Amino acid sequence: MNRRQVLKNIGLGAGYVMVAPAAFNLLQSCKSEPKNEWQPVFLNATNGAALVHILDVIFPKTDTPGASELNIAQFIDSFMDEVADDRQKKEFEAGANAFALSFKENVDKELTDGEHEDFEKAVAKYLGADKETRDAYVKRISATQDPEAPEVDFDAHAGSYAYLATVRDLGIWAWKNSEEVGENVLWYDPIPGVYQGCLPLEEAGGGKTMSL
Repeated sequence: MNRRQVLKNIGLGAGYVMVAPAAFNLLQSCKSEPKNEWQPVFLNATNGAALVHILDVIFPKTDTPGASELNIAQFIDSFMDEVADDRQKKEFEAGANAFALSFKENVDKELTDGEHEDFEKAVAKYLGADKETRDAYVKRISATQDPEAPEVDFDAHAGSYAYLATVRDLGIWAWKNSEEVGENVLWYDPIPGVYQGCLPLEEAGGGKTMSL
């Protein structure tokens, strides 16, 4: 199963793969200084705070900007509120609630009591799972979305995997397309010239991906 099929199965779908002008507008609106008192508009406050922790695990600050510096949680929450369709909203919210349930089971804490290392453990359990386990999650998710299949019981673990995979993929898109990363991390040329197929590596961004 390829990435696009997996995205479709977990509710991300082609609508997220295609870049919409509205999404770019949201990225621009979320580029200011991190908001310490941020209140989500789509997720509830508990799941919104958890989203910040999750993104800090997936995109920590190193020698490149982290998720909190780029306000990626704010972007994803606004994206769900303003851009996503009804099905995507429903599945993302259900995934956030599934993660809250599995978090308590995995670390024996409520989301509001979780420390950074607790979120590291929870994220690693799903995104760091072996291929057989990930395939089982995807199969379980597909079964719940098949209207012709027999009714399947809710699975918080499969839902958590779907949610984290969606957050990761939206986060990667937002990180790579942010102004800060585009201009200061990737190979940025504000006035690109003609195509040149053969250039020394040092003249071609030092091997970095070119910012679009």
